[in-house]
Amino acid sequence: MCCSGFLKIMMFIFNGGIFLAGAVILGVGIWVQVDRSSFLDILDEVEDSSSLSQLANVSYLLIAVGAVLVLIGFLGCCGAIRESKCMLLTFFSIVLIIFLIEVAGAIVLFVFKDVAGELLQELEKNVQKSIKNNYGNENQLTSVWSNTMKELKCCGYRNYTDFTNSPFNSNGLYPAPCCNSTISAEKCNENEAQHSNIDGCFDKLLQLIEDNALVIAGVAMGIAALEIAAMVVSMVLYCKAGKDR
Repeated sequence: MCCSGFLKIMMFIFNGGIFLAGAVILGVGIWVQVDRSSFLDILDEVEDSSSLSQLANVSYLLIAVGAVLVLIGFLGCCGAIRESKCMLLTFFSIVLIIFLIEVAGAIVLFVFKDVAGELLQELEKNVQKSIKNNYGNENQLTSVWSNTMKELKCCGYRNYTDFTNSPFNSNGLYPAPCCNSTISAEKCNENEAQHSNIDGCFDKLLQLIEDNALVIAGVAMGIAALEIAAMVVSMVLYCKAGKDR
């Protein structure tokens, strides 16, 4: 009886962890879905960007995984309380399937770290063309790029030369983020931009993707450890419930 009570407590702890982790992933998925408009605004102005635009749909995957984990955590607690063999076996089966999916997802995530660079390189000419034709002329694109450069502390897709001969560059000036913070926007000319040597947003975006990939992979490993422990405990409770009856 004491062992059974201990296992139930462990079941609550493991499933509580899964429930909370699922809630976090669900929240991140909702946040990505709400905030992805700024990313898509840039791609809308770029030709042949459909392949990279699909990456924004990762929010749907995060929402689905988070919702399933929340449901699994809830079912695990109910199965432990009722000591139902059916619920415990169903819980074990679902967690096992999710675990295998997460393993496959982690592999894809690490592979995507290299693919992301290739996709961003393919977009280079189209993005640079869009900047030269529309930056300083179209308000939406100008605002999105200005905010992106300000937040990531970068300049253009590759460097300041992306803005050369753009509508914004008609007076010989470049966007303020293309020069050091000590230089005012009114003095950010070609000479100052060249000496400032601010990194392009391509490298910043690639680094951001790689950093987030490592964070997500780390979270997935933690969730996987909880899921393995939950499967072990659920099987022990399943076997014990059978013997008691």
